[in-house]
Amino acid sequence: MSRPSHGTLHHVELWVPNLHRAHASLGWLLEALGYDVAQSWASGCSWQLGPTYLVIKQSSALTADEHDRCRPGLNHLAFHIKDATTVEKLLADATQHGWHLMFPERHPYGGGRQHYAAYLENDDGFEVELVAINSHE
Repeated sequence: MSRPSHGTLHHVELWVPNLHRAHASLGWLLEALGYDVAQSWASGCSWQLGPTYLVIKQSSALTADEHDRCRPGLNHLAFHIKDATTVEKLLADATQHGWHLMFPERHPYGGGRQHYAAYLENDDGFEVELVAINSHE
């Protein structure tokens, strides 16, 4: 395996209030996007795609029961999606895995006409953006 490019994201670790719920929503999404389970232990799990991995962990050091994307810190994770059809398929499936469409009145151009995207939030307040570059540019 070649060495990742300088500055490439190495990993993200998300602390979650409920590992089972996070695995059902975040784990499902990561696997749907092509990530493979890399590690699993009693309080967490990680998924990897190429050189980048994402960890979810239920830590006893948590100071809140829910993520608040409007507070300082992580607002959302955004993932490249191959096309608009795949965005819509993921959106349809996501509702079965604890995700809810945000900004439905602006879907699928909530971020502007430059890209086709779905903004999703899970029951713990984590947001993801599924982005397909608009082919009509």
